Amino acid sequence: MSKSPLKPEQILRRIEWTVIRRLDGMLHGNYRTLFRGIGMDLAGLREYQFSDDVRHIDWNVTARLQTPHVRQYNEDREVTAWFLLDLSPSVDFGSVQMKKRSVLIDAVTTLARLLTRHGNRVGVLCYGGDVDTMIPAHSGRRHVLHIINSLLTRPELPAARATDLGEFLKTASQVVRRRSLVFLMSDFISEPGWAKPLAYLAQRHEIIAVRLFDPLEMNMPNLGLVVMQDSETGEQILVDTHDKGFRKRFAEAAERRESELRTALQHAGVDALELATDDDLADAIFRFAEMRKRRSTLTSGGSGFARGADGVSVG
Repeated sequence: MSKSPLKPEQILRRIEWTVIRRLDGMLHGNYRTLFRGIGMDLAGLREYQFSDDVRHIDWNVTARLQTPHVRQYNEDREVTAWFLLDLSPSVDFGSVQMKKRSVLIDAVTTLARLLTRHGNRVGVLCYGGDVDTMIPAHSGRRHVLHIINSLLTRPELPAARATDLGEFLKTASQVVRRRSLVFLMSDFISEPGWAKPLAYLAQRHEIIAVRLFDPLEMNMPNLGLVVMQDSETGEQILVDTHDKGFRKRFAEAAERRESELRTALQHAGVDALELATDDDLADAIFRFAEMRKRRSTLTSGGSGFARGADGVSVG
């Protein structure tokens, strides 16, 4: 069983004081820069104009009329948000004091409370090899405590098989019918093939990919002989990290994964909030909000990334 020295109420209070309170000051209450495009019902269609968001193009109507058309929306007072949580074994990795799972719990707590305190509803889908848990969308502080408790008491899974995010996203598209704000939280260590289901889901919903990672997954330090284990499958291999050639190949492979991930998210039109185990959560969310705000003044298409203390890179 995954255990925490803190109870749900203690975790929520800590987040409210150390993260949400700071965000209130940094964002000045303007959460539209963070939750852009949420709570919208279809109002009609019109021909595409140069400044329109390409994610609002209705491809069926465009193909039928041979002229690009975009969907127009009316804003709802109430927003429904869904957290799609990848809780496969690899999220239990962490090379410093925090595991990726702990970062995930803090991020869910923060975003869920930001939404529910304004009367919006949040729901949760959990994946651990299969979609095994659904928490229906509700509002209120007590509901956030219920979500935290569910995550704290969830057992850690043994390494058994590779994650299939594609199947997770296909299931999510069947469960989340009404247009919603969707947070896909994962380290994206998965079998290939998830990009197409993500793009399909993004046609209906506003999606934010929350990518979890640990610095050790990017660069391997010189630790001598080390037994490395695949956290998804359990496969083990003995490697010599003293070998500069090995460390270089490791970094190159990590960079290729980074490039492939960014390309897939950009093609799907999905913005990425990247959270490292050694990062400050409030700062990371603020950088993400600033990236979306800044990019919206330049262009309404594409996707962006907010990552690390070095600043924001826009894709």
